[in-house]
Amino acid sequence: MAIISRPDVSPIPENITVHLGAPDEAAENITIPFPDYIKNVASGALNPTWPNAALLANIYAQISLVLNRIQTESYRDKGYHFDTTSNANYDQDFVPGRAIYENISRIVDETFDSYIVRKGKKTAAFTPYCDGVEITCEGLSQWGAVELARQGKKPYEILQYYYGEDIDLVRDIPIDANFESYPLYPLRVGSRGREVGIIQHELNRIAENYPAIPRIQNPGGNFTQETEAAVKAFQRIFRLPEGGVVGKSTWYKIKYMYDSVKGLGELFSGRVGSGDFKRPADAFWKEGDTGIWVMLIQYYVRALSCYYHITPLVDITGIFGSETTEAVKVLEGIYGLPQTGMIDADVLARFYQDYLTNLNNIPADCLPEEPVYPGYLLYRGMGDNNVQLIQGYLKGIAEKDPDIPMVNVTGVFDSATEAAVSAFDRKYLEEGQGDVLIGPITWSAIISVYHQLQ
Repeated sequence: MAIISRPDVSPIPENITVHLGAPDEAAENITIPFPDYIKNVASGALNPTWPNAALLANIYAQISLVLNRIQTESYRDKGYHFDTTSNANYDQDFVPGRAIYENISRIVDETFDSYIVRKGKKTAAFTPYCDGVEITCEGLSQWGAVELARQGKKPYEILQYYYGEDIDLVRDIPIDANFESYPLYPLRVGSRGREVGIIQHELNRIAENYPAIPRIQNPGGNFTQETEAAVKAFQRIFRLPEGGVVGKSTWYKIKYMYDSVKGLGELFSGRVGSGDFKRPADAFWKEGDTGIWVMLIQYYVRALSCYYHITPLVDITGIFGSETTEAVKVLEGIYGLPQTGMIDADVLARFYQDYLTNLNNIPADCLPEEPVYPGYLLYRGMGDNNVQLIQGYLKGIAEKDPDIPMVNVTGVFDSATEAAVSAFDRKYLEEGQGDVLIGPITWSAIISVYHQLQ
């Protein structure tokens, strides 16, 4: 069996949508981070006292089995709006709120970006498994894996025993997400560069919700002892090995937590700016409303309308009209929600998660510009690969248009980026001195102007 790093295979999804019942049973769909799904399934199926080799072999099989469902679109090709079910008769046993074993959580954090493939294939292998005592199957025996581990077999040898010699274990697969995949080397005291700066910024943002994490006063891309202290506090809070080094498990936990605290919850808090942007968590939007929030809603509605084949498509105007109301009602029906045509924070969060889950399946000609708007507002203080992307376009515009201040492509939305966006808004969108935000309209305009000037 070969162990391959970052081969040309399908990426790992950031999130997974689980149907809480049998495929045709009326039940809720929930979207959760992919690692959290694996931790839940593994904690329900495995005994945490088993040898590590047996736990690893089982977890690789569980990861591969669900990825096979996702990559072959087993359910979505049949018109279902989910990736897998929670029903063990069809898929793997998933129980919302299940207690997660600490050692299993650590193993999944290190292995969720790995899976099994047949030699020469790109798709995750179909890897059935069963307990091997009460139920037998053509696949991995869980208790058999325990016995093999006690005999000294490694995880790869256990997998080869049950699935054959024509399998490879692929590792360090990129994550299909709005954040960068692990750079394949740990960050520690003395490390420098963009990755360090981004992690420092994200830790500072997470610290707003978790004040036990000390703030990094000068997050300039130099991994100092101050940064190490913040990393250790983060690791302690989230039960990661507390060494102050940003390895794979810490890297991805920071990324997921940063997305969690700054996603829609960040926007609902109203902490960025004033006016129309500042909306409380219990706000709702309905026909007749206007503003940047309506633009964001219409962007999600348009994208999801393309995915679910809802007509007519909604234009992104910032005016909540009758067509937006009707499209919202249809989407609410798809989610099994009351079809009111109005949107509160919970409905908007559903739109956002569904958009992220299905972004790669939305027709290319549906949305205004390539690259596609990431689906959330960009503003000063943020740092991720989408900020870096739009900075590249702004820099290209500034090189051709002296009215637009120059920016450095750092991946952090700093004061220079804010000044460039503000100048762009005044010149190309004729907007005033409001909040400096990059929403769907500004994003598309920046891309369009860049191409016009080249």
